[in-house]
Amino acid sequence: MKLDRLPRSGERIIAIGTSTGGTQALETVLTRLPANCPGIVIVQHMPERFTAMFAARLDSLCALEVREARNGDMVQPGRALVAPGGRHMLLARSGNHYSVQVVDGPLVSRHRPSVDALFNSCAKVAGRNAVGVIMTGMGDDGARGLKEMHDAGAHTIAEDESTCVV
Repeated sequence: MKLDRLPRSGERIIAIGTSTGGTQALETVLTRLPANCPGIVIVQHMPERFTAMFAARLDSLCALEVREARNGDMVQPGRALVAPGGRHMLLARSGNHYSVQVVDGPLVSRHRPSVDALFNSCAKVAGRNAVGVIMTGMGDDGARGLKEMHDAGAHTIAEDESTCVV
């Protein structure tokens, strides 16, 4: 018997992409989530050296654990992983669970980390078990990836333009 696709994990994940104005938007969202929410993966356009401090600040404010992602970290309920500045973060399957790959690579949609890179990996790996959220920012990074997630059966959410910083 040949399988065209791996069976889906039962775990739900949330993927969030933000750019300009996203630090405040993420704080607003993450501080309202319970400690037992599904695992979250986040790309915030931010330079190297700033993402670890940003994640630590969010961690001090939130009920869930927030930290800068390291290659191989497990995505699990109650944890939010922030892509390190200057590196892409991709969702991967580890058996019936999800993990992240933190990788170097060329710019995607003019960014590294790229929301499109994360969302595309979520579409392929998690499909309908994912929720994709695009929030405030400039440019179009994340638009194609969010459509890929939608086409793969994920629930997708876009912040209303009236509440975006830009």
